[in-house]
Amino acid sequence: MGIVIIDGSTVRAFVENEEAFKKSVEERFASLDLNSDGVLSRSELRKAFESFRLIESHFGIDVATPPDELTKLYDSIFDKFDCDNSGAVDLDEFRAEMKKIMLAIADGLGESPIQMALEDDGNSFLKKAADLEASKIAAQAT
Repeated sequence: MGIVIIDGSTVRAFVENEEAFKKSVEERFASLDLNSDGVLSRSELRKAFESFRLIESHFGIDVATPPDELTKLYDSIFDKFDCDNSGAVDLDEFRAEMKKIMLAIADGLGESPIQMALEDDGNSFLKKAADLEASKIAAQAT
């Protein structure tokens, strides 16, 4: 786990850096595509969101959410990603939705820097945004 200082402009700069963002999205997509068929199924995307534990915990304390509510929630998330209603999420759909999510995070953070603890597992888009910002600062200092 790493501690970073991040704000909306850091996240926005990461998304606008097409090469870095595209590479990160492609890596994440490949890690989620468990059967390597080039698309994310409903169950693959659900497993990804379950691993984030955003819904089943409240400030680190597990809360019981009825399974039918979870299924409805995960289905609605999948439907949002599956823009063409094909029953699968391809890389372009995944990239477009991740871009929307990241820009919404940037808007939510605003320009006031905050300190965040982020997993150092290589999968966090926010950590990658902070690392990109740090590499720019380091390059300017030399």
